[in-house]
Amino acid sequence: MTDMSLTFDAVSEASPGPKWAARWARSWPAYEPWFVARGGDNGPSRAVCRAALERHMPELIPTYDRLVTLAGGGDRAARFLSTWCPPQYLGGCSLAAVSDENDVRLVRNYDLSPNLNEGLMLHTAWTGRRVMGMVEFLWGLSDGINDAGLSIALAYGGRTQTGKGFGITTILRYVLETCETVDQALAVLDRVPSHMAYNVVIADAAGRTASVELYPGGGARQMPEAIATNHQSDGSQADRPAFTRTHERHAHLRTLRGAPRSLSHQFRRAPLLQDRYTEGFGTLFTAAYDPKARALDLILPEGVWAQTMDDFTEGQRIVTYRSGTATQPVPNNITTIPATTGQPDWSAAGRIDWMQVGRDYASGQGRAIETYLP
Repeated sequence: MTDMSLTFDAVSEASPGPKWAARWARSWPAYEPWFVARGGDNGPSRAVCRAALERHMPELIPTYDRLVTLAGGGDRAARFLSTWCPPQYLGGCSLAAVSDENDVRLVRNYDLSPNLNEGLMLHTAWTGRRVMGMVEFLWGLSDGINDAGLSIALAYGGRTQTGKGFGITTILRYVLETCETVDQALAVLDRVPSHMAYNVVIADAAGRTASVELYPGGGARQMPEAIATNHQSDGSQADRPAFTRTHERHAHLRTLRGAPRSLSHQFRRAPLLQDRYTEGFGTLFTAAYDPKARALDLILPEGVWAQTMDDFTEGQRIVTYRSGTATQPVPNNITTIPATTGQPDWSAAGRIDWMQVGRDYASGQGRAIETYLP
């Protein structure tokens, strides 16, 4: 058995500056050869890339220009950061959003090799709106939440076809920088073209949830349930469905029941939890977003890293992944184990929502009291 590791960093920087520049210096030496090898130098010119951003996502232009400057101002860096018609990139992931009259949650499993994730949780106010989420391509987001409570996450749509559009992570960044509600997000996703097929799940502080299929080159279709894995409903053949188990995971998501706050526990069990890290398909983290509290629980094998929009703490976690563990039962108190002690933090017991405890037990959904710790 081969262990693999990934370092997660939590960084807060209101405006693009030295912290982002340091991250660029660390990550660009890995991204640049990938970009060149995948034909990035044969893509649209720098001027065309910026014009596409200005046409479709003009609110991001000041941030984009600042990032390009921090990256050294080079032509290749400018085209890479635009994510207009980028090289192909693939992945896994399971997504679901659930709400009731009192609560709402959006939860995602991020499935990939530990060698292919940036491990960066970034808290920003680049356009004046605060945004917190997991970064990809140095400024895009695979999932995140903003100060209005709008939450969003993506999953690969299961086919390698490409079209004229943006990398999906930049689109998710744009949604969180400019929208407050699910309806506003849906309008953006319908308008801004994605370069590949992706599935997106959204939730807002009012309890509205939605799931959308995005198609290569533009076009979106809203789905009846706020769940997604790695295939689409348009009749296209999913990429390696037996390997990713996308249909099995999707069928399982349709059976999930219980209060919204119990959703993350269900994502830490097979078949949603994946453990084939050495094969490039393991669950690196579970991100559980609470739109009402504007909070993120980043659930890792060692425990939970809890952050809120108003109380974001910088830090670092080094995570070790071991293949062949997803079939083991996951303790119900996984979300209450601090990474530093390995035990529930009972000092927070005074902040347990006892009304929620009562509602859960009355509905037959009661859990161990430890799981209600903030």
